Amino acid sequence: MYETHFGLQEAPFSLTPNTRYFQHSKTHWEALKLLLVSLQQREGFIKVSGEVGTGKTMLCRMLLNGLSKKTVTAYLPNPQLTPEGLFSALADELGLTLPEATNTHRTLSLLTQHLIELAGQNKTVVLVIDEAQAMPEETLEALRLLTNLETESYKLLQVVLFGQPELDEVLNRPSLRQLKQRICFQYRLQELDRKGVADYIHHRLHQAGHNGGQLFSPGAIRLLASASEGTPRLINILAHKSLIAAYGMGAPGVSRRHVRLAVKDTDSARQGLWSRRPA
Repeated sequence: MYETHFGLQEAPFSLTPNTRYFQHSKTHWEALKLLLVSLQQREGFIKVSGEVGTGKTMLCRMLLNGLSKKTVTAYLPNPQLTPEGLFSALADELGLTLPEATNTHRTLSLLTQHLIELAGQNKTVVLVIDEAQAMPEETLEALRLLTNLETESYKLLQVVLFGQPELDEVLNRPSLRQLKQRICFQYRLQELDRKGVADYIHHRLHQAGHNGGQLFSPGAIRLLASASEGTPRLINILAHKSLIAAYGMGAPGVSRRHVRLAVKDTDSARQGLWSRRPA
């Protein structure tokens, strides 16, 4: 729509997670380093939490791309499964074909055997679960049982839980205290500060092919930072709408005026920030 007008090769603020656009902000870079180092320890559970839109899925994809070739990964984006469904989904992800007629005990036995075989090939198995706060309690308990599988020196299966802050509330239940005690490493993603928002916007514009002058005015970036409260997903929504508004008016760049229009059109943005500042 507006790419040619602004000298872009593609839309820079798509909501679809694209690892090429991963921006090494302090919070996301620290989280990624923690994950990669922690998984080398092969100790069990790792948890990453953050508010809606703070970049958990992007971080999840960066993790999957950054693991070594000796790592076998299983990725579950929708964990609303029964314990039996969890075992079956894990088997599918690991390329293990289960008999048509089987029960939970038999499935778990076959999974155990497969994990032992992979360990014998010097391979690490990592299960990554997105939106983990939606996992039923009985399925979380089944997940704990899976991590009981270990050799004398390390776990046969490591688990990374990505979830909203509600995941912490779930894990605080007395019935899940054993699982909570097994979480060896954890990290809480933070929203971006004003400088982080500016860096985020410039990084995505550069990745989209922009190599001209400043496309977003300082005032536009300040308003974007305030209205989005530093949430990457909301930054994307507002920046995209701001570019559309500027394009529709034939403007060469984005000013506070265009961001105001975007904010007014976005219910989830912080409203009422119309102080008289330079565009």
